[in-house]
Order: sequence, then structure tokens, then C-alpha cells
Amino acid sequence: MKLMFASDIHGSAHYCRKMLDAFAREGAETLVLLGDLLYHGPRNDLPEGYAPKEVITMLNSVCDNLLCVRGNCDTEVDQMVLGFPILADYAILYLGGHRVYITHGHNFGENNPPLLRDGDILMNGHTHVPACRNKDNFLYINPGSVSIPKENSVHGYMTWEDGTFYWKDLDGTVVSTYEL
Repeated sequence: MKLMFASDIHGSAHYCRKMLDAFAREGAETLVLLGDLLYHGPRNDLPEGYAPKEVITMLNSVCDNLLCVRGNCDTEVDQMVLGFPILADYAILYLGGHRVYITHGHNFGENNPPLLRDGDILMNGHTHVPACRNKDNFLYINPGSVSIPKENSVHGYMTWEDGTFYWKDLDGTVVSTYEL
């Protein structure tokens, strides 16, 4: 099984298109979106190609392959135009014998995690900064941002396959890996 993880599209049709091209190229069975799909929010500049209506159409075209959690910029009105659920605060997956708690990061994050068991993985976006760090009892992972990366990081995403996380730029170049 191969999964792709991405976060913080913020209404950029330009980068959404690149992300969906990467999803097709990767051949992952599911694209897990970590929130902030359509709007840029008050703290961010408009991303390149800002066109939320185009992003709606693009994401709806692959809705059967999406799993999404709610970001701090996502609202009930967004759910009215999207053909897949986006309002869950979190999701739980099991990968390689590890429980993965998936959330956007504005309520629970690296420094304020939910209740986790030893060996769990916390994955979120929100900060726009990619990370993969061992904490006291869990692994913290953040794929960064598709459209508005911060701290000199690249526009990127992550994949998981055969027990390894790969952080990649939108062209598919591997930036770093982490093996479970």
C-alpha cells in the first residue's frame, strides 16, 4: 500500500494541479489531505494561482481517493461544495504496526500532542514547515505545505510505502526519508 500526504493548499490552483500530477505519478491509492484546502487565511499572502473554485473542481475530480481532516481555514461552507468529507478534526490510520494520529495541527501539534501511546505517530500540517522528529514517546511528522512553504522549505508532500516515509518536492525529487 502506498499513501501520499499533503497539506495547506490554500486555494492555489497552480500548486493543487502540481500536487495532483504528483499523486498520479506516485500511483498512491489514497491522498491524505491535512487541511487548509481552499482559503489562504489572514496570516498568509495569496499563493500563486489563487483560485479556490478551480481547486474545488480539481479535488472533486479525485474525491474517491481522498481522506481529509479539517484545517483552521476550512469551514462548513467549504463542505457544501466539496464532494468528500473535510470536517473531521482528526483521523487515525495504522501503518507498519504504528498508530498514526492525523490532524491539521492548530489544536494538537508537536508541542501540544493529543494523548498518544508509545510508538504512535503524530502527523499534521499547519506550520508549513516539514519535520520528522522523534519526541519523548512518539514520532512527529509534518509534510510542509503544497503552496506556501515556510523557513526556506520546498513546495512538497510525503509518501509512505513499505515502512518508509519519503518527503519530496512537487517534481518528485526525494528531499529526505525516514524508515520506521
